[in-house]
Amino acid sequence: MASRNNSTAPSRRRWTWPVIVLVALVLLYTYFHASPLKVRATTVQRGPIRSLISTNGTIEPVQNFEAHAPVSTTLKRLLVKEGDHVRKGQLLLQLDDADIRSQAAHAEAQVKAAQSDESEVSKGGTQEELIALNAQITKAQSARDVAQNKLDALRRLEQEGAASPGEVRVAEDALKSAQADLLQAQQKKADRYSQPEVAKIQGEASGAQAAYAAAEDALAKSNVHAPFDGIVYSLPVKLGASVQPGGLLLQEADLSHVLVRGYVDEPDIGRLQLGQKVEVTWDALSGRVWTGAVTTLPSTIKVHFSRNVGEMTCTVDNHDLRLLPNVNVGVNIVVAEHANVLTLQRDALRTDDSQLYVYRIVNGRLRRQNVEVSLQNLTQVEITAGLEEGAVVALSPAENKPLVDGAAVTVVP
Repeated sequence: MASRNNSTAPSRRRWTWPVIVLVALVLLYTYFHASPLKVRATTVQRGPIRSLISTNGTIEPVQNFEAHAPVSTTLKRLLVKEGDHVRKGQLLLQLDDADIRSQAAHAEAQVKAAQSDESEVSKGGTQEELIALNAQITKAQSARDVAQNKLDALRRLEQEGAASPGEVRVAEDALKSAQADLLQAQQKKADRYSQPEVAKIQGEASGAQAAYAAAEDALAKSNVHAPFDGIVYSLPVKLGASVQPGGLLLQEADLSHVLVRGYVDEPDIGRLQLGQKVEVTWDALSGRVWTGAVTTLPSTIKVHFSRNVGEMTCTVDNHDLRLLPNVNVGVNIVVAEHANVLTLQRDALRTDDSQLYVYRIVNGRLRRQNVEVSLQNLTQVEITAGLEEGAVVALSPAENKPLVDGAAVTVVP
């Protein structure tokens, strides 16, 4: 049994290799004599290439002013309309300030009363109170002096035997009482107000001053003037309309330069650098491009709709005032830019075990060619080695067949 197995094994090996070689030859013959594979193709060209971060953004004024209603009132005068160019100091609108003036007058009266109270505290009381207190002190001093003199006289008489010790003790008690009355009168003048009373008066003074300042501020904000030359780009109120505290009255901006706030997706943030060129487009003005440079980098990651983004900003010239606040724009940030280099359509690039290659078309056949690249964007790649200008490179087959090194091909549109 073992002998039969050993005799048949070499026979099988003798037949295996010829069969494999024959099959391979048949396949190669069939492949190379079959109809050429139809492929699309592109050529290596010389020109510029840019690596971009493409995203969206919004337009904001660089210098912006918002007027808000200080109190609940009505719009008395409206002197501008939306889109008007205004000059610094120009009166834009007026609110009905009758109630505000009344509040200011009341607050001013409270301030004066509080100042009077503070003056009384610092002096120790009113003029009338001070006169009365000084009279009490003078009277107490006089009574103390009389008691002291009487005591001195009785002590001399006691030494001469003309006064008894009991009379001296009565005189001593009378002096102590007079001294106590004087001390009480002096303390009453010195401590006219207790600490809680002083704190209360000071608090009332501070409150009155704050109320007066608020009233004055509201009065000033009732007449809105332009703080700089600019354009009234938002006017949400109408003449005679009621306004509530904090309600927006008007927005003015200098739109000769505007701020572009771009929303950069988190994976691209590391590619940002200050000074990179920024190109801004707006669908409403097709073909128009505004340029600037990155002025601030993202400081945190925020959720913008369903995206995690960082916010970068740049300033662009808007001398013709075509870019408007709050519009959505396209933002292209130029990360890198090379001029006069070899470029190739990106979808011609292939990879095999981290090796980049393409299929060149030479004399109607595919030739695998390893390449080296540099800059890339969504549509192009820069070729730094492996191809020359004008080389024809296969893209994708027009038929559902793989590209194979050496295969015959026909280029189709």
